[in-house]
Amino acid sequence: MFAKEGLEGVVAARTGLSRIDGEKGFLGYRGYAIQDLARHATFEEAAHLLWYGELPNRALLDGTRRALASQRGLSPAIADLVQRHARDASPMDLIRTAVSAMAIGDPDVHESTREANLRKGARLTAQLPTVVCMHERVRKGKDPLRPDPALGHAANFLWMLHGRRPTDLEARALDVAMILQLDHGLNASTFAARVTAGTMADLHAAITSAVGTLKGPLHGGANHDVMVMLRTIDDVARAADHVRGQLEQKKKIPGFGHRVYKTIDPRAIHLRDLSAQLAQATGQEKWYRMSMVIEATCKEVKNLNANVDFYAASTYFMLGFDMDLFTPIFACSRLPGWIAHVIEQHTDNRLIRPLEEYIGPPDRPWVEIDKRS
Repeated sequence: MFAKEGLEGVVAARTGLSRIDGEKGFLGYRGYAIQDLARHATFEEAAHLLWYGELPNRALLDGTRRALASQRGLSPAIADLVQRHARDASPMDLIRTAVSAMAIGDPDVHESTREANLRKGARLTAQLPTVVCMHERVRKGKDPLRPDPALGHAANFLWMLHGRRPTDLEARALDVAMILQLDHGLNASTFAARVTAGTMADLHAAITSAVGTLKGPLHGGANHDVMVMLRTIDDVARAADHVRGQLEQKKKIPGFGHRVYKTIDPRAIHLRDLSAQLAQATGQEKWYRMSMVIEATCKEVKNLNANVDFYAASTYFMLGFDMDLFTPIFACSRLPGWIAHVIEQHTDNRLIRPLEEYIGPPDRPWVEIDKRS
């Protein structure tokens, strides 16, 4: 028996949530292609699909929307926690801490039935954007804003962040970007959530594990690194030479390549379109044009394809998010997927306990302390 580094190629779970075909560049949720969901669905609609298994009719969707909109407010204890630490904690540290703390006051914290997990999941999904926006406004010396129940999930996110109603394009761009990040098989954070859930720990514990895993730069930080690269180049005319120079030095270009996809990440296609639309609407064409040059150069020189993080960077930036909020947006987007995986794990649970390959010294006899060299 031989170990496989990073468990690459190992099937570790069965799921009915999402399907990836890396050779064909396909991603689907519950049988629906991501292309159709990105064109037609809302975030609430896609979250309902993952949680309940079917697309909702109008009445069910209205119920899901009302459930999320009515629970966006934070308890006094969580609001105090966020405001006390807003200036000295990073956004990811704060949301990880907030998710764990939310368990203390949750009426269903000790219940792990499907129904209880759905109730807890709705509260977490509704409140995490409020945590992110409250933290961002307080650390910049601004008053936090109350959620607006009349707005959809993505539009309310932008309202609480900026204090103005988003345009239809801005709201739809964030809506689609969040749909594209909802679920993606057994990525590192989802696997962490399932490992924790596999011990029959509660939902909040599993989501805390997922957020902590997402914080690692090898998982959740690539879109931040893409924007750092774009701002470093800062000139469309310099983009191709910069990329060629990096590749000649055998350095990685953030936002390119994927463990699973052998062709372009299907999510990148939609984010490329969103980036183009936002660039035109906001007058920030530089970021999109640079991205196009970088993508073409990577394809030409190394046959590298863009992944979801590449165009997510310019999309988020043009929506007015600071770079250290990119990974928290990812967390807010992936949260319903994590919740669905925890429910799936609890439904047919078996403790996740892989084997390991020992590579240490062979068996040795005990040596008395005075005889050791």
